[in-house]
Amino acid sequence: MTDQGGIHDEHPFLAPVPERDPARRLRGRLAAPVTIITAGDEENKAGLTVSSLVIAEGDPARVYFLLSPTTDLSYAIDTSGRFVIHVCESRHRDLADVFAGLRPSPGGEFQGCDISYSSYGPVIGGFGSRADCSVADQVDETYSVLVAGTIDRTEFGEITDPLVYFRGRYRKLQ
Repeated sequence: MTDQGGIHDEHPFLAPVPERDPARRLRGRLAAPVTIITAGDEENKAGLTVSSLVIAEGDPARVYFLLSPTTDLSYAIDTSGRFVIHVCESRHRDLADVFAGLRPSPGGEFQGCDISYSSYGPVIGGFGSRADCSVADQVDETYSVLVAGTIDRTEFGEITDPLVYFRGRYRKLQ
């Protein structure tokens, strides 16, 4: 860690390399898409930034992602059986931080967002690409739940500046 006038290259509370989880370190070396997944209704809505996501082609097409079972999103998905995936662009970086719990948002993560509601969950305005999904299965893993969903409907916009996650930081593709 180097100090450049109070700005650190690494997180100041990061464990020393020998103490870090090897699986987490390996995952950090894989570029991942940044999405915000939402579920619930107007009274019980939840959202979370998720990068552990993969799409599988087929009939029906599927999406798989990992989610902590203790999150509000996990509860909302369990309750509703549906969710919305919002594909982030670089311009969504601050919002991704809010939904990841890294940036404070007085009034909750949806505060200040243009929200509409669908039968799949809250839809955040300003995202050109998203998918409406139904839960197909959930499998308890070591520290996470593997959520498998069917992709019921998609909406696409042009993404020229996608937001990706690599080595613990958001990155732009250049």
